[in-house]
Amino acid sequence: MPDMDTETLTPADEEVMGRLQGGDEAALAVLMGRWELPVKRFLFRILGNTAEAEDLAQEVFVRVFMKRQTYRPGRRFSSWLFAIAANQAKNRLRWWKRRPVLSLGAWMEAGNDIPDEGAPPANSVLERKDDRRAEAVQKAVSELPLDERTAIVLFEYEGRSMAEIAQIAACTAKAVENRLYRARRKLKLALGVPDA
Repeated sequence: MPDMDTETLTPADEEVMGRLQGGDEAALAVLMGRWELPVKRFLFRILGNTAEAEDLAQEVFVRVFMKRQTYRPGRRFSSWLFAIAANQAKNRLRWWKRRPVLSLGAWMEAGNDIPDEGAPPANSVLERKDDRRAEAVQKAVSELPLDERTAIVLFEYEGRSMAEIAQIAACTAKAVENRLYRARRKLKLALGVPDA
C-alpha cells in the first residue's frame, strides 16, 4: 500500500474556515483543536497570567465564530486569528487598568506559566538557573509597551514573519521592524546584555 501524503488528508485552516463560514459549525472544533494551545501561549506571553490567558482564549474562539463572515477567503487564517487574539488582549489589559482590584504588576505576577506538556519538574541546579533566567525574560517582556510586546512575542515565540505581524497589528512591515528593534534594545537593557 503506498504512503499517503498526510497534508492531502488534513484540510488547510483556510479551507476549514470556509466550511465554518458555510454553516458547518463542527469546523470550529477543528480550528480550536489546532490553534487553542498556540493562542493560549500567545495570550499568556502578552498578559502574563495563565487563568486570564485560558479564559481569553475561549473568548477568542467565540469571536472567531461570531465574526466568521468577516474572514476574507485568501487571507491567512492564523494572521486573522492572532489579530483577534491581540485585540482581545489589548482590550483585557485596558479593562484591568480601568478596574484595578490589584495592581497590574501583581496581577501578572499571580499567573503561572502554561506548562509544556510532558515537561519534567525542575530538579537540577541548571534547571533552576534556567527557570530564573526564563522568569527574568518573561518579566522584561511583560514590561514592554503593548505594541512592542506583541511584535516580539509574535516574532520570537510564535515564529511569525514581519509581513504577517504587520497584518495582525494593522501596521506596516517597517513599523513592525521598528517595534522589534526597540523591544530588543529594551530587553537587552533590562536583562543586562551588552551590545555586540
